[in-house]
Amino acid sequence: MSSIVLGVSGGVAAYKAALLLRAFTEAGHDVRVVPTPGALHFVGAATFEALSGNPVTTDVWSDVPEVAHVRIGQHADLVVVAPATADLLARAAMGRADDLLTATLLTASCPVVFAPAMHTEMWLHPATQENVATLRRRGAIVLPPAVGRLTGPDSGPGRLPEPADIAALAAVVLEHGAPALGQDLDGRRVVISAGGTREPLDPVRYLGNRSSGKQGWALARVAAARGADVVLVAANVDLPAPFGVRTVPVGTAEELRTAMRAEAKDADVVVMAAAVADFRPATVAPDKLKKGSAAEPDSVPLVRNPDVLAELVTERAAGQLVVGFAAETGDADGDVLTHARAKLARKGCDLLVVNDVSAGQVFGRAHNAAVVLAADGSATEIPHGSKDAVAAGIWATVVPRLSGFPH
Repeated sequence: MSSIVLGVSGGVAAYKAALLLRAFTEAGHDVRVVPTPGALHFVGAATFEALSGNPVTTDVWSDVPEVAHVRIGQHADLVVVAPATADLLARAAMGRADDLLTATLLTASCPVVFAPAMHTEMWLHPATQENVATLRRRGAIVLPPAVGRLTGPDSGPGRLPEPADIAALAAVVLEHGAPALGQDLDGRRVVISAGGTREPLDPVRYLGNRSSGKQGWALARVAAARGADVVLVAANVDLPAPFGVRTVPVGTAEELRTAMRAEAKDADVVVMAAAVADFRPATVAPDKLKKGSAAEPDSVPLVRNPDVLAELVTERAAGQLVVGFAAETGDADGDVLTHARAKLARKGCDLLVVNDVSAGQVFGRAHNAAVVLAADGSATEIPHGSKDAVAAGIWATVVPRLSGFPH
């Protein structure tokens, strides 16, 4: 069990902090909520106390014998501030200690994660951007805000990331430390495909696969947290879009091919995590094929789909890194890595992330493990963990191979 400090500052998104608190406690962590006085205008102390089982105070004059303004930060394994308003980011960057939360930030030696939430104009203001840069330079993790509906009719960047996303990234930091979400992809453009394509047979049926898109989602979420400009080409994924990521929805292999070739042109990294159908029906019936009807086929002729990964390798720009994925099982001709090495050589990509999917592993699951094979013959094992933790391990393997590293 880890000790987490959940800082809550005074923005309307403070109501989501209760959901984040519940996620932390359900994961078995001991959580101390430290709100600002403004935060309690949105969510009362009783709510935080009931959900955390710990007392809630906002100033340094409560529990004086405990010396809370020092002890809380000293004993924490992780501090997460959600929402982090423009005012809170400014005070943290200046090193002020005018309430219990900012005092706690000054005494914390553990990783600190800020999840900003504010109106778009406030987020884009040069003062806020300088404060964010200052905090990141000091080692804090400042997540990019989500894009979406804000207070009132406004919409744009500045929305608090969903609590589930914040909790998933916090778990990665607890397990692997702040470097797991370091800003080593700042200024890089990353294009990722995720999910599984569907090849229609008629208006009702299709040929598809079992990919849920969760690993590609995690790769996009972690890349955005590490500072990348991320485009996610999503094939039939029933998940909320990751924060700070532009999504391009596609359905078939041909649609995915078109989107990836267009988006990959100026990317630093291209990741083909999607499960692309190797074949599609030669013809698509305009009406549903009914059993026993004259239109019922005796067989379904298939044609081969384009090899999207091989095309991206052939068309890649100078310095661009191309990462493929291989979902493999062993058989009489070889084990998982034998087949994967053959695929790496055949595709010509720089790295190949290998998943053993035998016995129902990986697809749709919350956890994963992988081996990253490189064209130079090296192999990096990513241990079993959450898909966000696996994503962090994959990016740690990718980043040192980028052209011009460090950026």
